[in-house]
Amino acid sequence: MLDKVRLVCATRHNSEEFAAKAALGRSLALNRWPRVDLRLFPSNSAGLPFVYNTAVRESLDDPAALIFIHDDVHLLDFYWPERILDGLNRFDIIGLAGNKRRVPGQPSWIFTDDKFTRDVPENLCGVIAHGKSWPAPISYYGAPSCEVKLMDGVMLAANSQVLVDNCLLFDEQFDFHFYDLDFCRQAECYGLRMGVWPVQVMHESEGALGTPHWRAGYGKYLAKWQS
Repeated sequence: MLDKVRLVCATRHNSEEFAAKAALGRSLALNRWPRVDLRLFPSNSAGLPFVYNTAVRESLDDPAALIFIHDDVHLLDFYWPERILDGLNRFDIIGLAGNKRRVPGQPSWIFTDDKFTRDVPENLCGVIAHGKSWPAPISYYGAPSCEVKLMDGVMLAANSQVLVDNCLLFDEQFDFHFYDLDFCRQAECYGLRMGVWPVQVMHESEGALGTPHWRAGYGKYLAKWQS
């Protein structure tokens, strides 16, 4: 069983700026966790799927539990590596927030339509804090440790061998929006189990739903899946 954890992160900062300014870099600078390494893509302008797929391919020679994570995430949990590994002992892929169901045309794990109608609480699960300093407001969507159909891409984790064995990669036609929903739907097609797992983080951004860039991604997503 794997016990190595690898964070995979793309950032517009260079390496020095990432450590000093980015939420994730600042979190990692506070401590050196054993069994944890970082695959950083500094000064990045490529789409996240390209970056994440690069890390998956690199893992062929160096397997690990891969954590695909945004650079504006603060790690608040003292035991986050252990929690990630515990979650991957139960599920094939884990995230921080998600939806137990999927409906036609759904543009987000939390909304059921492009008018941003929030799904009912019993379908949602996960907990994420939002802010730039702690303490911060906490978004409680529902109790974690449950199986889901869709997850938020702020953090997704999987054992690299699971991805390699199933030839599961991120679709590079999506750059920042909808890569996460598409990845979850691919995983569902392969019969992989996905679950929301309790890991305490604070996310600086609450997303950019409804922007022209977002709507362009939504169009690609609907064209691919027809629903």
